[in-house]
Amino acid sequence: MRPGRPPYYGGVGRPEILTVLSLALCGLVAACGGGGGGSAGPGFTPATAAPTATPTQRPAPTLTPANAATPSAATLIKHVVVIVQENRSFDNLFSGFPGADSATTGKNSAGDTIALQPVSFLTQPDIDHSHANFVRELASGKLYFDRATTLGAAPANYAYGYVNPAETAPYWAMAQQWTLADRMFQTNSGPSFPAHLYLVSGQSQSVAENPLATPWGCDADAADRVAVLADDGTEGTYVAPCLDYTTFADVLDAKSLSWKYYAPSFGDGTTGYQWSAFDAIQHVRYGPHWSSEVISPETRVLSDIAAGALPAFTWVVPSFKNSDHVGSSTSGPDWVASVVNAIGQSPAWSNTAIIVTWDDWGGWFDHVVPPQVDKMGLGFRVPMIVISPYAKQGYVSHFQHDFGSILHFGETVFKLPSLGTADARADDLRDCFEFAQPPKPFHTIQTKLRAADLLAQVPDKKPPDD
Repeated sequence: MRPGRPPYYGGVGRPEILTVLSLALCGLVAACGGGGGGSAGPGFTPATAAPTATPTQRPAPTLTPANAATPSAATLIKHVVVIVQENRSFDNLFSGFPGADSATTGKNSAGDTIALQPVSFLTQPDIDHSHANFVRELASGKLYFDRATTLGAAPANYAYGYVNPAETAPYWAMAQQWTLADRMFQTNSGPSFPAHLYLVSGQSQSVAENPLATPWGCDADAADRVAVLADDGTEGTYVAPCLDYTTFADVLDAKSLSWKYYAPSFGDGTTGYQWSAFDAIQHVRYGPHWSSEVISPETRVLSDIAAGALPAFTWVVPSFKNSDHVGSSTSGPDWVASVVNAIGQSPAWSNTAIIVTWDDWGGWFDHVVPPQVDKMGLGFRVPMIVISPYAKQGYVSHFQHDFGSILHFGETVFKLPSLGTADARADDLRDCFEFAQPPKPFHTIQTKLRAADLLAQVPDKKPPDD
């Protein structure tokens, strides 16, 4: 085990909380909306809106229309891009979004009503988002987020926060223009390492936490271990974080379909590592794909898009600086929007589906009790934005989705067999699309940083979570 590394509790940071700016979001989002559908944007105070479908309502399990003459995902979509951000619940990023199920208040374990307070991406400290903290916050469905452990001093009820709207305008603009899902659940009930495994394979082999040290995966020290969740919910078993099983990339390979995973590198300058889920998959880490399909720096996705080199399926992970992790910076929304803009302004827009989601809830409050489908989850809600010429515009999806839905969508698009993991029980996002509609033109999302700015950034050499 690497010396000096404590067990994982969700992040790092100084223990003060920055003062947030009381800016009205309405003007910001209207300026950044790019002509999208939906409301012009909320005021600064979040509001609650009831969903128009029951939380457990689910669409039919296929995107293929009943009429064979009607265009389908398999005929219209040639590229799927999954952009993964860090550590935010739905209520933390989209409280007050018009038509979405969000909250202004929660309850703590003393029975008090707690008003959600605005916070910044720069706010410290981090909140424990381990599986153990999920159990504490879930509190058998009572949702006591005051029980959260923080890594550093924090005020009471710290987890009851939503991000300062001045910092989320690009996300709101994308959600207003295309589809926002308010019933997207993290498939696992824990932190980033198992979440990213689920995003590439629909499972984690019951790995429930982050490894005890970085780097994660097959590059870990020989003595490093990661907790496995037993059927009774305990974490008494620990295994090496180097695993080996079938992933969605293998299913793509079997059909000769291209894929890439863009991930940041980190290290001390003499030893470099890539923060990639595929570092934990032995046959990828030590196979030919590691040098050709697992790409670093992650900003190369921008130049590859410009060069017309977008593969059939793509995962994109940010560096720490451009993540939404507590204490990172305020550039996360610009990073995501810049990748979306690069695709939208390229020839690939006409046949691409972009799915933006967050790997875990980060410990932040969410008012929806997640369905429990197995010992691993589901976890709390995370946002999901679906962007495509064929995505429904100005639409809020109230159907139940999870990370398996993304894989199921990819299987439908490329006519692939099921992995037989979370994808087998999940929907395939069919309610988020209307393939019979004429393809919609792209409207640029306004950002403070552009693709050229992000390509010119000096790599921070920090993983987006550790």
